[in-house]
Amino acid sequence: MKKNLFILLLLATAVSLRAAVSIVPKPDKCVEKRGHFTIDNKTVICLSGDNEEMRNAVSFFNDLFRTAAGYPLEVTGHLRSNNVIRCQLTPSLASDEAYRLIVSPSSIRIEAKSAKGVFYALQSVRQLLPAAIESDKKVADDVKWTVPCVLVDDAPQFSYRGVMLDVSRHFIPKEDMKRHIDLLAFHKLNTLHWHLTDDQGWRIEIKKYPKLTQKGAYRPKTIKGYMWDNPTEWDTNRYGGFYTQEDIREIVAYASKRFIEVIPEIEMPGHSVAPLTAYPQYSCSGGPFEVEGRWGVFNDIYCTKEITFNFLQDVLDEVVELFPSRFIHLGGDEAPRVRWKNCVHCQQRMKDEGLKNEAELQTYFMNRIESYLSGKGKNIIGWDEILEGGVPQGAVVMSWRGEKGGIQAADTGYDVIMSPNIYMYFNCHQSKTQKRIGTNKRIISLEKVYNYHPVPEVLPKEKAKHIKGVQANLWTEYLVSREDMEYMLYPRVAALSEVGWTPKQQKDYTGFCNRLENIRKHYDVLGVNYYQE
Repeated sequence: MKKNLFILLLLATAVSLRAAVSIVPKPDKCVEKRGHFTIDNKTVICLSGDNEEMRNAVSFFNDLFRTAAGYPLEVTGHLRSNNVIRCQLTPSLASDEAYRLIVSPSSIRIEAKSAKGVFYALQSVRQLLPAAIESDKKVADDVKWTVPCVLVDDAPQFSYRGVMLDVSRHFIPKEDMKRHIDLLAFHKLNTLHWHLTDDQGWRIEIKKYPKLTQKGAYRPKTIKGYMWDNPTEWDTNRYGGFYTQEDIREIVAYASKRFIEVIPEIEMPGHSVAPLTAYPQYSCSGGPFEVEGRWGVFNDIYCTKEITFNFLQDVLDEVVELFPSRFIHLGGDEAPRVRWKNCVHCQQRMKDEGLKNEAELQTYFMNRIESYLSGKGKNIIGWDEILEGGVPQGAVVMSWRGEKGGIQAADTGYDVIMSPNIYMYFNCHQSKTQKRIGTNKRIISLEKVYNYHPVPEVLPKEKAKHIKGVQANLWTEYLVSREDMEYMLYPRVAALSEVGWTPKQQKDYTGFCNRLENIRKHYDVLGVNYYQE
């Protein structure tokens, strides 16, 4: 009898330990220990390598305590042995995002190669704390800020782990953008792809061309319901919005403090009805145009005459100044070439440049812009249509029409970000029973997202190295509010984070779902409007 009780006690302890350590994405190595460390108002954060970047890495974590506990933790460069969160730089670790986390009853020790690793280690600590740490007001004094003892060695599998937010179809206000960024940081994602321009709205202030936002940022009407509904119904209220350059700087700086790179997308040559409404002289026909209230693909795109390139270079001059990112995304997708076929300027351009067809003309177009941006120290990203007619020099390919484009690009030596629509389009419904919002043309469940692996098996090892990461896309045709967007993003973003971070052989969907129960508690306190079965 005593033996059986002892075994039950051991099992209960083991279950308790497993439940206590719930980190998403799953760490590379995680050894659970007995006991816990308690953070209180006497706990000190000690920085070995006390500089601005390190202080920034701990400031977000400290703000959580300032709000929820009612006190900040002292940050110092002086060593201490007990009741301390010690953060030190260790150059021998594998990557800038790698970290080691050692929690004992007397201290938390964090080792990282860079401040970014320190930040990620603290996100793990955050998830191990009671979910009340997410409160936007002081909680009761009897809450104990305990962290289970654990040893974690961790580093991401892929260097690019991102989410794309489409603010053209439906505008996302500045403060909501910041909330999205905070939630990406919680999941250790490091890239925000910001889809700023499209047929339905131009969202970025360009001082040299004020009509881009005066006219291009607002549409006179918006389609109701699904685009394939018949008959079509319209909401005739004027809709739109844009970010001033000060807004852009503020959001980019906010993301940078959370170690998130913001990559702007300025669509070209297609998806350009909104800017052509403002400046129709850069089209083939001369207009007039109206900012689109329908969803889909439209024939009017940028013309290839010289004044168009001058215009786009002027625009990009201002974009480059606003975004320190290594990359500018140029779109390149869904650009019908019917106007080019019937345009005297485009046909003359093809003749002058010795181009055989309009696909090669699009490559010429993208190469001109790529060359211009290269001179400013920027690399370009494009959707996989840029492969048609020849890959622009120096481009990174974002594969969205399945994996075929990514495989082709990697096979020819180009870097690739996998974002296939059958796995990574989070505007699609999450189950057959979901009826609320989004598009019902495809079901992309939490499990389907989780089980995706960005490296296709057909790629040999020497080619697979060109797969740099993974991205989920949130197209907002049918998503109007922040609540709508969170409903489609979460908890699938948690699955995405594990796709991008955790080695394939260590992934386990059942274990992920168990760990997700703790993450949902954090979502609840944060007020995240996440999808529930």
